[in-house]
Amino acid sequence: MDDVHLGELRLGGIDTVQLLTPDGMRLSDDRYDAWISDIGDEQLLSFYEDMVVIRRIDTEATALQRQGELGLWPPLLGQEAAQIGSGRALRSDDFVFSSYRENGVAYCRGAQLTDLVRVWRGTAQSGWNPYDINMATPQVIIGAQTLHATGYALGIQADGTDAVAVAYFGDGATSEGDVNEAMIFAATYAAPVIFFCQNNQYAISEPVSLQAQRPIAERAPGFGIPSVRVDGNDVLAVLAVMRSALERARTGGGPTFIEAVTYRMGPHTTADDPTRYRDPAELEQWKVKDPIARVGAYLSRQGALSADREEQVAAKADRVAAELRAGCVSLPDPDPMTVFDNVYAEAHTGIARQRDHYSRYLRTFVGGDGR
Repeated sequence: MDDVHLGELRLGGIDTVQLLTPDGMRLSDDRYDAWISDIGDEQLLSFYEDMVVIRRIDTEATALQRQGELGLWPPLLGQEAAQIGSGRALRSDDFVFSSYRENGVAYCRGAQLTDLVRVWRGTAQSGWNPYDINMATPQVIIGAQTLHATGYALGIQADGTDAVAVAYFGDGATSEGDVNEAMIFAATYAAPVIFFCQNNQYAISEPVSLQAQRPIAERAPGFGIPSVRVDGNDVLAVLAVMRSALERARTGGGPTFIEAVTYRMGPHTTADDPTRYRDPAELEQWKVKDPIARVGAYLSRQGALSADREEQVAAKADRVAAELRAGCVSLPDPDPMTVFDNVYAEAHTGIARQRDHYSRYLRTFVGGDGR
């Protein structure tokens, strides 16, 4: 193992935890090495495979959207380490509250492939039952999930268990009132919640520098919440930092704010054109920090990633992509009236009225069944 005692990288004027350099060199950090002492080459190979597979899923879903099979897709290209590293640190009884881009986390939680695309194909209002995988329906309202996570964490606290709630959001969400309100509640009641911010450098078309004059991780201490900045393209560092924060929450230490510094290599969504606001040179600079390439470089140096193993991983990724495509195009169209199902837990006069109006509207079309 290449072992250099340099566990922190200076990014934006603040120390950032890093355990794997962009060229795959293993660094040492006295604070975090113990948290990944159980991760050998085989375990790291499994993370490498996860990242390759989720990138392939992302590529296939983007292609499906371009071919008219999906209405929209939010790519995660470049953010694989932040999602896999944190997602694999969780226990099954932890509960995740995410935005719409955390498909890698959903994959770690056990979401079925077609569950990832149901909403984007317009055949369902939610991809999965949240209680099946302990992950809430992805939130489109920016930052709202932080309040949901904090509320759930207070429930965990009341139940007396040691599960943890995790809120995933982007750098842009930190400007929303919801995120700040959630941190106030979490700090006040020492809630077992982790605020995991994936700073991918852009809030839609605005660079993070426009809304954050200082590193985002510096905000949380003002609320009384300890924070850590981690290289979000380093799956080992993300895993270590996440495990540390989870243990703190489980043992009554309260919330932690994690800023994972990464980069959105694709568009905000497939409706976005990043070439209108992003310098191509910037993209090239981040490509050399690719999260998959750095793990591959380390494993190759260790002699753990052979050409045969690489081919096996690539073949699995292609099989998964084919399964995703087949599942997507075979999703049945829902009955139009099911749009009113599960809006309220009990019968509601307003919904009944809307259902009646919509039913009469459908009858005005040829073939309307009048239901």
